[in-house]
Amino acid sequence: MQLKSLRLLMGVAETGSFVATAQRLHTVQSNVTAHIKKLEEELGVQLVHRSGQVRLTTAGMALAEYAERILSAHDEALSLFKGDRVAGSRLRIGAMETTTALRLPPVLAAFHGAYPEVDLQLHTGPTASLVERLTEGLVDGVFVAGHLDHPHYHLEKVFSEELVLVSANPMMAMPTTEALLTATFLAFRQGCSYRQRIELLLAHCGVSAARIFELGSLDAMLGCVAAGMGYTVLPRATVEAHQHRFGIHCLALPAPIAQVDTYFAAAQPATWTPALARFVDTLRQVAASDTRRPEAEGV
Repeated sequence: MQLKSLRLLMGVAETGSFVATAQRLHTVQSNVTAHIKKLEEELGVQLVHRSGQVRLTTAGMALAEYAERILSAHDEALSLFKGDRVAGSRLRIGAMETTTALRLPPVLAAFHGAYPEVDLQLHTGPTASLVERLTEGLVDGVFVAGHLDHPHYHLEKVFSEELVLVSANPMMAMPTTEALLTATFLAFRQGCSYRQRIELLLAHCGVSAARIFELGSLDAMLGCVAAGMGYTVLPRATVEAHQHRFGIHCLALPAPIAQVDTYFAAAQPATWTPALARFVDTLRQVAASDTRRPEAEGV
């Protein structure tokens, strides 16, 4: 069943004429007749009364109802990829809790202000979970910590973060190995890149294992740190943004552990919808105003 056949059937339904349908759709009458006959052969029913005034049969009218919906959905899908049309489209973005809390608000506000008609959806989670959602096609793009080794993703380094050790009390130096052995660390669930940095820090300090308490939100983590439950590792910018509210303190980490870059990952640009392309443009503009924008990587 071809879309062209359905369009010709709708033309016959609207004009009541093979000749008028041919003129409207810029074809010849024999082509209209051939397509209608082919539809009847495929379905095994008569779709058009040909004696007297041309009109649809009961079966023809039933097919026309489906044809109208099919053709409308087809045209709507095509329009999403023509020019810069973004009206009525959906954009699904995934991000880490810390990125969502600090880096994304100006990006989301700028994009929503420019394209309020886009259905913008935000999903949060650790890096591993976000990458899984991207691979499964459940999101259109994700913000992740660290470089992804994946041949099909387009990566753009958009933010650079300095990680710090966070505690309830001021720290003049890194806690001793003995103190870390009995300390509790607060972290997001497995798959979080910052949790991996906690493990690197402990290994750097000669600690093979420590208690790690999992939490699901940034506010809960900062609240538990402020209450003296333990330490965590977070971006300095995130800590400074919440320092007054929670009364927390931070200490610089060793250089190899402290630096982490945030990337935006998506499929290759040739597959982007106009909405995703406009989002990336907005992201680049906001990131450039915050820090020097790194070059994109197609890996």
